Formats: sequence, C-alpha cells, structure tokens
Amino acid sequence: MGPSATQLLGDFGAEVIKVERPRWGDLSRNSFPDRSGQDNPIFYSINRNKRSISLDTRGDAGKQVLYDLIGDIDVVVSNFRAGVMERMGLGYERLRQINPGLIWASGTGFGETGPYAHKGGQDVLLQALSGVMWRRQSEDTPLSVYPTTLCDYTTGMHLTQGILLALLARGRTGQGQRVDVRMFDSMLHMQMQEAATQLNRGAEVNWAAMPLSGVFPTTDGAVCFVGAFKQEPLRDLCGALDLDDELWQRPELQDHDGQMANKAELQEVFRRACATNTTAHWIERLEAADLLCAPVLSMVEALADKQTEINGMIVKMDHPTEGTVEVLNAPIGLSATPASIRHRAPTLGEHSAEILRDHGFSTDRIARLTQDGVIS
Repeated sequence: MGPSATQLLGDFGAEVIKVERPRWGDLSRNSFPDRSGQDNPIFYSINRNKRSISLDTRGDAGKQVLYDLIGDIDVVVSNFRAGVMERMGLGYERLRQINPGLIWASGTGFGETGPYAHKGGQDVLLQALSGVMWRRQSEDTPLSVYPTTLCDYTTGMHLTQGILLALLARGRTGQGQRVDVRMFDSMLHMQMQEAATQLNRGAEVNWAAMPLSGVFPTTDGAVCFVGAFKQEPLRDLCGALDLDDELWQRPELQDHDGQMANKAELQEVFRRACATNTTAHWIERLEAADLLCAPVLSMVEALADKQTEINGMIVKMDHPTEGTVEVLNAPIGLSATPASIRHRAPTLGEHSAEILRDHGFSTDRIARLTQDGVIS
C-alpha cells in the first residue's frame, strides 16, 4: 500500500525518502526467495524513484534524525497498524509540533478504533472481511482468494489521492493535516453501486451473474463477452454464435427477468457453441455484431500484447546485479509533466549519508551516526 502510493508520487517528480530497518529493510525485500536477494522483482516493482536510508529508530539518536528530517519535508507516509507510529514517537500530534505544515498520511487496515483495529491489514483478510470474497458468480462457485493484491493496490491509490488533496488544501490555507486511509473503507467504497442497491433495495447487484455474459472455452483458449448495452443483445448473440433464431424469439426470454430465470440453459447453449471453434473466430463474429468481447489472455500474453507496447506500459531500469530489468510504467498520462524513471529502486541504505547531507547534517554528525550504528 505505502510503497505503491509513494512510487506513483515519485514517478511524477516527488523526492521520496524510504526509511528502512537496518539489516532487513522493507518487508517486500524478503517476501519471496529470489536470486537477487533483497533487491528482487517484488521490491523493485514498487520502489523506483526513491532513496533509501537505513535508520535504527529504536533509540533517541535515530528518532532525533527523523525529527530533524521532518522539519524539512512535506509529507510523512506510513502503513503500519494503527497506533504503531504513536508508539514510535512519530504520531501526528508529535510531528506537527516540529512542522505545522506537515501532511501526515497513514494507511491502516481498519483505523484506530473498532473491533478490528488490532488486526493486521493484510490483503487476503480484507477481501474476506469486506464482502469482496463472498461476492462471486454464483453460490456454487467456491470461495477463493483473488490472486492479485487488489486491496493493497486500491488503498495505495486512495492514499496517493489523500496526499494530493491535502497538498492542494495546504496550498490554499498554508495548513498541514492528517490523512487517514483504511483498507476496509477502500474495499467497501470499491463496491459503491452494489452497496447502495443492498442498503436501499435489499437486493444484490452481481455483474458476474448477468445471463448473457460470461467466459466460455473455445478450441484453443477462452472468449469473454458481455451481452448488454444493446437493444436486442440476445438476438445479436444468437446471430454471432450461429444459434437458432428460435432461441431469442422465445417469449420467456424477452426481458432480463426471464433471461435470469433461464440463465443456466442460456449459458450452456453459449458454452456448447463457443467450444466448436477458435477464440479468434468468435472474436471476429462477435465484433462484427458490435458485441463487447475479448480473448482471455494470460499474464505473459497481456504483457506481450501490442496495446501494452503502444501505451508504453513496460519500461526498463538498470539493476545492480541483474543488468537491465523491465517493470510496469505509471498508468497516468500527463502531457506537460509525464512520469519518468529517474533512478532505480535503491539498495538497502544506499543513500543514508547522502540524504542526511542534503538535509543539512554535518559531516561529523553523519560519521558519528554511522559509527554508532544508527545509520548504515
């Protein structure tokens, strides 16, 4: 959550200082075994355009280093559990005394109060607690974990938005403020349409359960199509899939309720039809009927897709042990101030002394901090 939020800011020019634990550093440096050790793809995918200081904040000397830095910066970002920053002496009330214009941005799992405040805000747990995991195509679809860090990324983008909104407000008022973003809230908010329907109508909206939409195997893969946003989608689907005209003309299939009541039959008809030919064949037929459709691509295929290339979504960075590595670009296009990669993800503590020099620390003080093991 925190690294993805701050990387996006760094991509557009922010100076980002990553404060890391001595020896271990950021959790993502050690999440998965990798030949590059701490400087692995998980880490370098979300930490470019940052400088790293390895700082022991357990003692007074380390805390004082942070206090001195905070007097000279705009934003402090953390994604610890609620209360951790306060216990470290880095809570908002303490830091605003040092820098009244400070924006203090915190991303937590659930916030500071409530029955879940003590719980770790882990992506899979939030999928379960927010209703996202429960909402699936049908009741007989097994409950499962979404294989991408949906909650972390969504909340990270909300954290970025909160920081930018606070910076805009400070530009008008001169005042800093506290920004709180919670994974639980982000995942509920992601379901705003479904939640409003449930709260006000007692009914479920399930986009995956639409009767004329789905994912269907072909002879060489799978095709996804959406039978909606047209006056006669069933008629058009029947034409594209070479189905008998009698199907779409049946009286009980003339409206959404009737199609929902007969969904199992319709889906089986679509499944049998798609299984008779290739994905490319059905894409051509469906697009000719102006129906929304797409092949189901693997990650390898999506990364190699021509649209990925045209959009400039893969960029290259130098890596200290791997040579040139490829990562995804920022997904926001700005005509005058585009995203850029100014430097690769840092090794642990790579810029410790440099950061302190840039912020007015004397050579003697840096030497003492290094000798005492406060920085490394």
